[in-house]
Amino acid sequence: MSDNTNTSKAPTSIMEISAFDPAAREDPHPRLKALRETCPVLRDEAVKTWLLSGYDDIRATVNDRTFVRHPKNAEPGSMTRMMIDPDDPEGRRSSILFQDDPDHSRNRLPLVKAFYARIKKMEPEIEKMIDQVIDAAPESGRFDIMEHIAVPLPIMIIAYILGVDDTRLEEFREWSEGVILSLNPLRSAEETEIMMACGEKLDAYFTELMEARRADPRDDLISDMVQAQAEGGDFDDDELRTNLQALLVGGNLTTTDLIGNGVWLFLNHPAQMDALRADPGLAAQAVEEVLRYEAPVQATSRIVSEDRQVAGCPMKKSQPVFMSLAAANRDPNKFDTPESFDITIKRASHVSFGGGAHICIGAPLARIEARRVYEKLFVRYPNMRLPDQDIVWRALPFFRGIERLDVEVG
Repeated sequence: MSDNTNTSKAPTSIMEISAFDPAAREDPHPRLKALRETCPVLRDEAVKTWLLSGYDDIRATVNDRTFVRHPKNAEPGSMTRMMIDPDDPEGRRSSILFQDDPDHSRNRLPLVKAFYARIKKMEPEIEKMIDQVIDAAPESGRFDIMEHIAVPLPIMIIAYILGVDDTRLEEFREWSEGVILSLNPLRSAEETEIMMACGEKLDAYFTELMEARRADPRDDLISDMVQAQAEGGDFDDDELRTNLQALLVGGNLTTTDLIGNGVWLFLNHPAQMDALRADPGLAAQAVEEVLRYEAPVQATSRIVSEDRQVAGCPMKKSQPVFMSLAAANRDPNKFDTPESFDITIKRASHVSFGGGAHICIGAPLARIEARRVYEKLFVRYPNMRLPDQDIVWRALPFFRGIERLDVEVG
């Protein structure tokens, strides 16, 4: 954790604030504070990328739809350009995570409509599933809350929403964790091989489910989507498979980290945990404070579509612009006492879900899951405490989450 006494030299490279750097992986906030205060618009020539760290600049940029997103539009030699699939350099098989209009709107809008309706309809059952998982965790002793609750819950819930057969859940979880490797632009050859193999298996399984739901519709998202397609939806099977995978990539790991980061914060701030127990109505606001204070997604990016001024600096067409969401969320120009974790304060809106056309599609589901976990967990375990341990943060660039979090209960 960081506090107001931490000082740090301002970084000169994006890598110095990413999880690749051991100090930033442990605690990126002192460096982000120094960056925001001394160089809110940084040019990292080594990776040919701009980096913004001020709230207002980042809010304006993520909401500006004149920027583009797909890595094919980034200048050669840039870090963003490394995200291009060498087998698909023009991005014909890209998901909504990286598509630009008109393909982005054409694919995203029907998926959003069906997904949000499905979440609303299934919310009582989702909360019931969360309660069951928490109730099944150990009654006493020491256990890893990531393994028992934070990791399995998001995958189990998205599987339920999609309509994954119970008998295939373990395979689905393995494949889902494999495709998440796509988030690492510097993954190893072995990790790329695992990612590709899991992606192929997921594609095959989604094809199987789509065919089954066309023949026999059920009460699930895949049935909704194949029905929308049959009624004139302008997306083909390959696009649907690709964007179903995008739901997994964009939502599972980040929701796991929202749960894990939140539990870790509450156990390090017992007065806040007491406040939540005293007033369970604070749970939704608590989710927002966890998202602000220790965002699972630390950065997002856009690409300049034409020569222009961005955040007061002249930028060229095709230059990527990275934005530190974590730095923006602790900007004192926007938030009072930004270095304090306090769920009782009604704060300004954070930027942890990005914004604009590419605002996180899974945000409503993540909020439901985290809120219910916070509501339920500390009631079931009124004496939960944090034993001595070395907290290991995941070495995934521009994401923040704990690999293992042991707690003691009973």
